[in-house]
Parts: sequence; structure tokens; C-alpha cells
Amino acid sequence: MASSPAAAQPHAQGQAHPQAHPQAHPHYDRLIATARALPPLRVAVVHPVNDVSLEAVLSSVRLGLIAPVLIGPRERIEAAAASIGADLSAFDIVDAPHSHAAADAAVAMALRGEVDALMKGSLHTDELMGAVVRREGGLRTSRRISHCFVMDVPGHSQPLIISDAAINIAPTLEEKVDIVQNAIDLAHALQMPNVRVALLSATETVNAKVPSTLDAAVLCKMADRGQITGAQLDGPLAMDNAIDPEAARIKGIVSPVAGRANVLIVPDLDAGNMLAKSLTFLGGAYAAGIVLGTKVPVILTSRADSEPARLASCAVASMLAKAGRERLIKAVG
Repeated sequence: MASSPAAAQPHAQGQAHPQAHPQAHPHYDRLIATARALPPLRVAVVHPVNDVSLEAVLSSVRLGLIAPVLIGPRERIEAAAASIGADLSAFDIVDAPHSHAAADAAVAMALRGEVDALMKGSLHTDELMGAVVRREGGLRTSRRISHCFVMDVPGHSQPLIISDAAINIAPTLEEKVDIVQNAIDLAHALQMPNVRVALLSATETVNAKVPSTLDAAVLCKMADRGQITGAQLDGPLAMDNAIDPEAARIKGIVSPVAGRANVLIVPDLDAGNMLAKSLTFLGGAYAAGIVLGTKVPVILTSRADSEPARLASCAVASMLAKAGRERLIKAVG
């Protein structure tokens, strides 16, 4: 459950987490516990040249979540390790002259089957994703690449998957089909029962002047016809009647999704980014981030992510990779 968009403000996001009680995120605890029962995930960590990115790796290793390969300038990686007193003698280090070369090397390792996931270190998200989405030699699949936050909101009865708040700026209806299916596949990989997808808009009624309501209506009909599978869909739904049963009752909305959604599909990146940050800053939520629609999961973390969110991101990737290997889903592989 983890990362933040490339545009996240580190100083602001860092302020949100200390307010949360350490026992306020039970969904992450269960997720990490489940992933710890799996073999460590082979992860190419791209350009981990500062203390924050290395500490995230070390924490995940201590819990048995990942078996990392560190890719980047060896001298800078070792200097970062020395600054925090870390011993890297047990880790493989692939020397790469700069961040772009590190991203290329990580993608090449994934294509050769030498690693099962990629993890962003101390480089810009665009640098890593540039290598991932490259049409020749990248990690594209037949699916549209999309991003999901798996959010643990204090006091909420279930984790929430939010998509897409980091990659697709203004997705078309065709692109939303893959965004929805990727999110559903992720929910199944995380063993979430009864996947319920809310297609969010500003209103819960179809309005020809509000394009997101039309997209929502079409997506629901596509699910009825088996073009989207593995979940119950409803929309358009406003945020309140998507997650609050009383709000849905007051509006007279009767469906298995209204008031009980655990997957929230936003109309565009602006809406998703604001929703995720509002939950983080105002609700004390943690957000684990993962990229889907690629040959292997891509873990996107921010400098400001809390340690539980970083660990949860690795746990999400581990469970996603397992589901992909077992051909239970098509969002990776």
C-alpha cells in the first residue's frame, strides 16, 4: 500500500505522518505480515545514493520482504551507506555512472528475468518511468500502464485503492478500461474480498455536461457485458456516497458498491492527486504506491514516505509479483 506522485511536496507530506497513532494502520500490518510469509522479492533498486533510499532498502531486508540489487554509482552508494553506518557487503551492487544508466540497467535485468520488481531510489520518477515505458526495450505489456495507491486510512474499515493519481493525466475512456482492470487485479493480488469499484465524479447522476459521468456509465455497462471482470462496478458516484453508507442511503442509492467501495477510480490525475494528498494530510493516511501494466511491478516511493508506507509498498509488489507468476492476474507480466 504506498508511494506518492512525482509532484509530492516532501516537507508537507512529512508533516502528515507523525500525527497518526502508531496503531492506526492495521491494514498495513496485515499486508506486511502476509508478504513476510513469501520468499524475499528480487528487487532492482535504482540509484539508491542517499540515506533515505538506502534506509528503505535496509528496513525491507530486515523484514525479509526483498532481496535487493543496488544499481547506481558505486562510490555514491557506498558513501551513502557510510553516512548511516550501513554495511553493504552482503548486497550485490551494479555500478552505473548515473541515474539514467541505472534505470536502463534495472529494466534490462527485469527483461532477463534476473529481478522480479523495480524500486525507485534517489532519482526523479520521470527518469525511471522513461526507461520503463520505452517502446523498444521497455517493460510495456498489452495493458495501459497505470499507478495505484493502496491507502490505509485511520478508522476506515478497509484499505482503499485509488487510481490513477500519478501517471495518466487525462485518461480516455479506452485508457480507463485498463486503469480499472489493473486496479481490480491489484485488489485480487492483495486478497481483498468482494472487490467493489466506485467510478468517482462530482455527482452521482449521469449528466451529459460532465464527461466523467458518461465515462462512468459506459464503464459500468462494459462490466455488465464482461468487458471488465473481477469486481462489482457502480458510477458515477460522488466521494461521499462511494465510501459512506449513510450518505448513500440519504441519496437513495441502492447498489452493492455505494457506501462500501474499496477501489476508487478518479476521473483524472488532478482529482486523484488531490484525493490522495487530502487523505494523507488531513486524514493521517499512509499511501503505498505501485505501477501496473508492466512486465514486473515498479515500486514508486517518495523521500517523504513513512517507513510503514515504504515497507507496505514492497509488500504490495511482492504479492502482486506472486499473483502474476501464478497467472491469476494480467496487470503484470
